[in-house]
Amino acid sequence: MQIQGHFELQFEAVREAFAALFDDPQERGAALCVQVGGETVLDLWAGTADKDGSEVWHSDTIANLFSCTKTFTAVTALQLVGEGKLNLDEPVARLWPEFAANGKQSVTLRQLLCHQAGLPAIREILPAEALYDWQTMTSVLAAEEPWWTPGQGHGYAAITYGWLVGEMIRRADGRGPGESIAARISRPLGLDFHVGLADEEFHRVAHIARGKGNTGDESAQRLLQTTMREPASMTARAFTNPPSIMTSTNKPEWRRMQQPAANGHGNARSLAGFYSGLLDGSLLDGDLLNELTREHSIGQDKTLLTQTRFGLGCMLDQPAVPNATFGLGAKSFGHPGAGGSVGFADPERDVAFGFVTNTLGPYVLMDPRAQRLVRELGECLQ
Repeated sequence: MQIQGHFELQFEAVREAFAALFDDPQERGAALCVQVGGETVLDLWAGTADKDGSEVWHSDTIANLFSCTKTFTAVTALQLVGEGKLNLDEPVARLWPEFAANGKQSVTLRQLLCHQAGLPAIREILPAEALYDWQTMTSVLAAEEPWWTPGQGHGYAAITYGWLVGEMIRRADGRGPGESIAARISRPLGLDFHVGLADEEFHRVAHIARGKGNTGDESAQRLLQTTMREPASMTARAFTNPPSIMTSTNKPEWRRMQQPAANGHGNARSLAGFYSGLLDGSLLDGDLLNELTREHSIGQDKTLLTQTRFGLGCMLDQPAVPNATFGLGAKSFGHPGAGGSVGFADPERDVAFGFVTNTLGPYVLMDPRAQRLVRELGECLQ
């Protein structure tokens, strides 16, 4: 497999580990970018980007990064907090009156951001096309009854997070959440990252497909079994209602929409650049960065059925939990995306990391492919 891009010699072992991913015949395409102290030390890509495996992954190939998007959304919301347009601890319903329905009158933006609001799923079965209708989804969520008492425990809002936080951004900033993210993060930092992709960029998007035959670890199997066997459960509803959630990623209407929980499109460079921007103070001041990265939620996740630890819209490291550690310092923060992509920062080593793949693995939190790369990186940094 020909590995494209460049790397500094100190990090040759990471390049070798990246090349070794392609020993697996199922691995289609991937990219890796690592910045240390704001300087790019690895920027690699390889494999194929299209459905048939005939088109190579290019320097400017982008992919759906799924939940890696959530931290971009949280940072945008925190910028609005810094400007006084949003308030973490005010009721959501002050800005969004309809949201007060069904006992949600005191739910705060902070609770939305750290997955404590009790709204990871929708009970009423929705048609597939509802996924692409912002008004439908925000109205349904405004009317929804929480699945638990808000503030008492947490459950990952895999996709509803995008409408909940996105609607707050829209009301506070006067434009779509994807437009806010572009204006506040992508353009200022020069990142090739989009929430709501223009049609003329579609030719650059890698086709996403699942790997076959790998059932993942225990928590992946538990999540799958619950989703299959208990279709009315909160966990199942979170991933299958609307039913198009799991099948939409390669569709034009998914790429076009601004769903800031899960449909950000970008590359490894944009993930590393984003986390460098958090480390160097370009995106948030120290107090707001501290809010983003301090522990808000920890313990058994009511949605994912595994232990999670969150700040505000970012996942915090759990060094002792194999599927929930980024693999560098214990103060690392970031976000994995479904199937294996991940972006994170390790403030202790001033490292920003981005890994993108179009071969989806089955894991719930961290993918072992990214963890292997990080292990090698840690060795090189010693």
